[in-house]
Amino acid sequence: MSLALYRRYRPETFAEVIGQEHVTDPLQQALRNNRVNHAYLFSGPRGCGKTTSARILARCLNCEQGPTPTPCGECRSCQDLARGGPGSIDVIEIDAASHGGVDDARDLREKAFFGPASSRYKIYIIDEAHMVTPQGFNALLKVVEEPPEHLKFIFATTEPEKVIGTIRSRTHHYPFRLVPPGTLRDYLAEVCGRESIPVEEGVLPLVVRAGAGSVRDSMSVMDQLLAGAGADGVTYAMATALLGYTDGALLDDVVDAFAAGDGAAAFGVVDRVIEGGHDPRRFVADLLERLRDLVILAAVPDAGEKGLIDAPADVVERMTAQAAVFGAAELSRAADVVNAGLTEMRGATSPRLQLELICARVLLPAAYGDEQSVQARLDRLERQALAGGLAAGAGPAPSVGYEPVGHAPGAAAARAAVRPQPAPEPAPAPPAPSASAPSAPAPTPAPEPRAPQPPAAPEQAPAASAPGAWPTATAPAAQPARTPAPGAWPTATAPGSAAPSPAAEPGRRPGAWPTAAPAGGGAPVPPAQPAQPPAAPAPAPSAAAPVGDPSRVRQMWPDILEAVKNRRRFTWILLSQNAQVVGFDGSTLQVGFANPGARDSFVNGGSEEVLRQAVGDLLNVEWKIEAVVDPSGGAGSPAAGPAGPPGGGYGGAGGPGGFGGGAPARRPAPDRPAAPPTAAPPAPPAPAPSGPAAEEPPPVSIEDDIPQEDDPDLDDTALSGHELFVRELGATVIEEITHD
Repeated sequence: MSLALYRRYRPETFAEVIGQEHVTDPLQQALRNNRVNHAYLFSGPRGCGKTTSARILARCLNCEQGPTPTPCGECRSCQDLARGGPGSIDVIEIDAASHGGVDDARDLREKAFFGPASSRYKIYIIDEAHMVTPQGFNALLKVVEEPPEHLKFIFATTEPEKVIGTIRSRTHHYPFRLVPPGTLRDYLAEVCGRESIPVEEGVLPLVVRAGAGSVRDSMSVMDQLLAGAGADGVTYAMATALLGYTDGALLDDVVDAFAAGDGAAAFGVVDRVIEGGHDPRRFVADLLERLRDLVILAAVPDAGEKGLIDAPADVVERMTAQAAVFGAAELSRAADVVNAGLTEMRGATSPRLQLELICARVLLPAAYGDEQSVQARLDRLERQALAGGLAAGAGPAPSVGYEPVGHAPGAAAARAAVRPQPAPEPAPAPPAPSASAPSAPAPTPAPEPRAPQPPAAPEQAPAASAPGAWPTATAPAAQPARTPAPGAWPTATAPGSAAPSPAAEPGRRPGAWPTAAPAGGGAPVPPAQPAQPPAAPAPAPSAAAPVGDPSRVRQMWPDILEAVKNRRRFTWILLSQNAQVVGFDGSTLQVGFANPGARDSFVNGGSEEVLRQAVGDLLNVEWKIEAVVDPSGGAGSPAAGPAGPPGGGYGGAGGPGGFGGGAPARRPAPDRPAAPPTAAPPAPPAPAPSGPAAEEPPPVSIEDDIPQEDDPDLDDTALSGHELFVRELGATVIEEITHD
């Protein structure tokens, strides 16, 4: 009859005890120093070496060469307490589970005062000490507190909290721990080598897992496998079948099905589990263990080398490949779903149904709206995109024009299909800004330089405005043009009317203020003599100019202002009377203000964000807003300049109506002839006079633009004073000063 494996390889010295160095080292040092206590309490999980260590301590104390940390193994006491020895009459082991009453304690107390028969000490090893009743402990209290010189007590228990405090306080307590998996696996491999039975590499991790850190339980499982081993030793298939664990192939198949989103493969694995007679709950527990390993491998790629995963090298390599095809959120969600399902399977009447529901929840993150499910879907989309799965539905990237930002792939191609294509020839009027304008038209070749041409007839189709020029206000042919009121914003071109040609106002500089068309829709005034030699005109943009062109942005400025007006009237007033577009590079819109004060009011009052949001709502684009000081634009008065000719010039002495005595005239652009003077508007709105004497109305500052009481746009519900500063600028009153 074969002896049990855990008894055959029971340690006989402290050096043979594995995984309990925190206990064996202090005990050996106490033996060396001859400072052995009269009572010890060994506690810890079952099968971790408590009783074995108590027997080794008894051998060390009663050895003829002792007390010593290394018993000789040759004396009578050492041989009696060795493996398979008859035992010693001076070392008494008591099972407290059957001898824990008060009568047993009294009997022990009476016998304890007799000296040892042949050894140095009389030692009582009380196993399962937590089973002693409180009355029994109280009966032992006096002898444990003040024992005779020859008496030693060693209590061993798995529940030290049940030992009464008066006993526990009189002992040296040594807590034992579970043996680490790596240490236990190496020990099992050594035992199998001594038994001369081959064991496959994947078997030992299963035995360690079944033993759960207990040396005695692991040795019992290993003994069972060795007893049933055939000629080829202990195989992995035999171990999984005998221990009830799930075959690794099933786990690999279901994990691969989760990664690929293959429901047919996943439910096929479930059917194989049920038809193979496996316990569904055990399968879910093994699947959770596999997902735990994948989570660790995803976070620590070298977890196998660091000992964080207890598995053979080929299994670790396979799990590393599986973890690479999952996203972090997707893998974490799968583990959480399986863990919750394992809890729900307790007491379930239909384990197969529960297992199928678990697989369905893992495979269908789109059916749930929680954060983990959304992140799992994003991980799957990213994985498909990296693998090229989304290339078929991807459309062209949205441009900086009117394309909405952040739309689904393919939407840009659908929108491009319904866009109107640009006409091959110049249209009668520039197109109104719309979201369907093409984002990248072909550039128009520059025309040859030519002399200024006389103005065309009103019925002829004029060319588009020069780059950077502001859109001019053109009245319909049936109605006479009206001069804008002082400080008013130019109106958009009426539908069906013809836009003026570049020769109509050759003196306009880029970004200049628009002038009204002559009354009756007549021909524009011929250009005056240029102040300096004309240069070659810049190429005119096509009718479908991209939104990245500054001239196109200036054409859209009235619509932008209207969107700003719907959001905040203060910002609209500030922009309409003090600002204009001075530049645009495709992503940043530069707004020029006439003076630093207006610019500071725009930036500090939150108007910059209002303008950016209005542009986003109108055009579905994200532009940056940059406010700069540009004295040439806005409503501020121009600075005094050199003397000019009569009737025009900045600060020059001349005809009436000008700044500093002369009529204001526009400074000619370097490449354009000077613009003719415009007509000055009369007090009541009337048709503007035509001819060389037409003048531009002087701009009106913000302070002089006082609305009338019957103004429909007047809103007297706005805040003022202290409340306005607090709300708009975030001001705080520091001190109020009263002026007499």
